Order: sequence, then C-alpha cells, then structure tokens
Amino acid sequence: MNVSTIETNSSVIGSKLKEILLCDDIEPGSEPSYETAKLIYEYHPIGKKMVDKPIEIAQSQKREINVQKGPEDIVKQKFEEEWKAIGADKYIANTARIARIYGISTIAIKVKGQKDDTPLDFNKLYNADISFSVFDPLNTAGSLVLNLDPNAFDFLKTKGIVVSGQAYDRSRTKIIMNEDPIYLSYTVASFGFVGRSVYQRSLYPLKSFIQSMITDDMITRKAGVFIAKLKWIGAVVSSVMSSAASFKRQLLKEAKTDNVISITPEESIETLDMKNIDGAFALARKDILENIAAGDDMPAKILIDETFAEGFGEGTEDAKNIAQFVNRIRVWLNPIYEFFDKIVQYRAWNEDFYATVQRDFPDMYRGVPYETALKDWQNSFRAGWPNLLEEPDSKKAEAEEVKLKAVVALEEILLPILDPENKARALQWACDNFNEFKLLFGTPLELDVDALVDFFEEQKDNQQTALEAGLQEPKPQAPFSSKDSAKKLVALASRK
Repeated sequence: MNVSTIETNSSVIGSKLKEILLCDDIEPGSEPSYETAKLIYEYHPIGKKMVDKPIEIAQSQKREINVQKGPEDIVKQKFEEEWKAIGADKYIANTARIARIYGISTIAIKVKGQKDDTPLDFNKLYNADISFSVFDPLNTAGSLVLNLDPNAFDFLKTKGIVVSGQAYDRSRTKIIMNEDPIYLSYTVASFGFVGRSVYQRSLYPLKSFIQSMITDDMITRKAGVFIAKLKWIGAVVSSVMSSAASFKRQLLKEAKTDNVISITPEESIETLDMKNIDGAFALARKDILENIAAGDDMPAKILIDETFAEGFGEGTEDAKNIAQFVNRIRVWLNPIYEFFDKIVQYRAWNEDFYATVQRDFPDMYRGVPYETALKDWQNSFRAGWPNLLEEPDSKKAEAEEVKLKAVVALEEILLPILDPENKARALQWACDNFNEFKLLFGTPLELDVDALVDFFEEQKDNQQTALEAGLQEPKPQAPFSSKDSAKKLVALASRK
C-alpha cells in the first residue's frame, strides 16, 4: 500500500513540470510563482545550470588572502583552516542559489545558548557551537515586504527577518537579493516587493525548450524506422504473397552486422528522410538557449558550454564576456563573504591562538594586548579574487620586468643617501619584491639584515677614516642597471 502511494506521488510530481510549462497560460512576459521556480530548478534540464553554473565558476578560484600586519603566513593559515572547518563556501553558494531561484534569500548564524533576537557577541564565538541556516522566501514570508513609503528612511530596504514567529537580530543575518527591488513591483516567487528570479524573463523560452525535448524524443524514435519498398506480384494480393512480404520485413527487422539479405533489383530499403528539419531544428534550439540566457543577462556560452573547450586563458571575446559576467557575480557575493569573514576572524584569531603568536614572536607582540593585535589584523585584512582570465607567461614576464625596473630605480636613488640601518631595510624590501618575481627568479633570496647593518656601519667608518687621512675612496660600482640588466634577466627567464 505504501509503495503504490509513493509511486502515485512520484508520478504526480514528475508530471507537474510538463503540466506547468506546457500549459497555454504561459505567454511571453509570464511570471513564475514560487512553486514554478522550484520545479524548474528541480526538473528542468536548463534550470539548475542557469542558477548554479555562474556560482560554480565564481567560486572555482580561491580568494587571495592578505594580512599585512603581523606574521602574515601564520595568521592567514589559521583563517583558511577555520573557513574550511565551518564550510563557508558551501553556505555562501547555497545562499546565492536560493536568491537566484526565487529572488531573495537569507543566511543566519545560530549560536548554541544564545537567543536569536539578541545582538551577536563576536567575542564569544570561539569554542561556541554554531550552525548556519539558509532561508528561502517561504520561510521569511511576511517579514521581507520592505518599506514602500518614498519618504521613509528605510525606503525599499530590508529589515530583520522573522521565521515561524522567531525574530532574528540583524547582526545574525545577511539578506541577499537577485537584482534590486523596483517600486510597487511585487515578485510572486519571493512573496514581496523584492528581487526577481532568474527565471522571470525566461519562462516562455524555458517552455519552448521542453517542446524541443519532445521533438528530440520524436526524432530519436522515428530515426530508427526503415522503409521497405517491396515489389508486389500481380494485382490481387493473395495470402501467399502477403506472407512472403511479411517474411521479408521480418528478415529486415532481424538483420544486423555480418548478415546478408537479398532483395530484387526493383525493391529498395531506405530510412526516413529528416534532412529538411535538421537545420531549422538546430537553429531553433540555439535561439531558445540564447533567449533563456538573455533573460538573465548571462552569456549564452555558459548554457551551451562551448567556450570551456578553449578555456579562459585563450583571451577570446567569449571568454572575456564570461569573465566580466562572473566578476559581477563575485561583486554580488561580496556582502556574504564579508559576513563570514568577520565570523571566521573572531573564531580563528582567538586569545589562545594569540598566546602562541606572542610566544613565537616575542619581539613583535610582547606587551601588546590581544584586542590591539586583533584590530590590527582585521584592519589590514584584504581578500580579493584572482583574475579569471589567466595571462600567458610572456605577458606575466613583461609585467614583472616593469616592476623590477621600478624596484631597481628606487634602490639606486635611496641607497646612496640612507644611513646603514635604513639601507639594510631598503635592501630587504628589494629582496622581498625580487622573491615575488617567480618567473625571473626560481630560488628565493635571503639576506641577513643584522649583518648588513654591521657591514654598512664598518664601511661608513672606513670611509670616514679615509677622508680624515686625505685619501679618496674609489667610487663604488653602480648596482645593476634598471635599463639593461632587467631586460637581460627577462630574456634569460624566457629562454629557460
């Protein structure tokens, strides 16, 4: 009894997509409801790709994390470990997914032992049991209608959310909309005057795509039909001739590789001629996909997947268009990343971790309060996306050559006028920059700053002694020229 019920329900659910998308009420400009948007994402072959593909491409590269103040490597590593431990990327992708399906979504942090309607105490996040919940518009229905008073301070701005009667403080949530709200434009899928689903402008071509699938199925079933043109003997068809013709048809049906069948010269065996529909159907399918992509202002190549055969490093116009689109997605995702950045910082850079930093770097952090160090790390925290279009090595080498010239030129100006201690610091700075030029220098350069200071002090004393004795010191050889030597280094690196 239970099995039949499950089968019945599954057949009903399976037929909903066809019933909704093939109904006559869907016309150009029709708007998807909450249920329609959900069904399209769950069952439509293009529905999931429209929502998830841009997010997947945007997250295909890791952000470049920099913490300029303090021991950057250790602080950065601790941040990335905590980011991975709480599964931040997964929650961000899910929040963006819900927003693209319905038009709006909300993510909330829940801390065990703390009330959801109270401000979040970030200092107590360390060692606390936390979890994240992603709410769709049905969960938050009624609390995200926005203020429609044009003179109001919060005009068309989101407030806190209420989920099943439970209010959440704004510090615990982050709301994201797909597109900005339009005044007095009610979005059915989002239950409010908020953002819009990616399916809103593409509902009609999504319906057309289902029709193209039905055509595909029909062509596939008809493509295997054989037409046997058999010669009939005599004007009157007898049972013997009918049996003979039936026998021939059966032989044709069972014939396969390595079989031989015989027919008369007047007879022939052919297949259905579908060459007349090939061009028209292929063009219609391509136009449908382009119309679906245009509805969300995305490059059609993302749905067709042709560009990815070339890759992003080719620098083609299609790749550039996709990169620009993905960059817009990354900008759209930034508020959610910032929400998680702050949470991860307080959990990763906790007082216990700071105690180990003080132990490992006593000269830098002896007597520095934890709150001061934490604020310095947070203020110097930078997270940026790498370029989706990867430059070839030749272009990277040219960029490193320009940077190398700038470093050398600055050193040539500063070194003759600096005191021994600052001269050693300037050389260390140049060394750090040289080590960033991976294409030019495969092995990092390491300098002993203290030894350099002693050397420059001794050199200064020798020069003073020589001047007092009336001797003229020979002019030191100029450092390698930023004009010629840099070019030689780049040429050598290219040959390698």
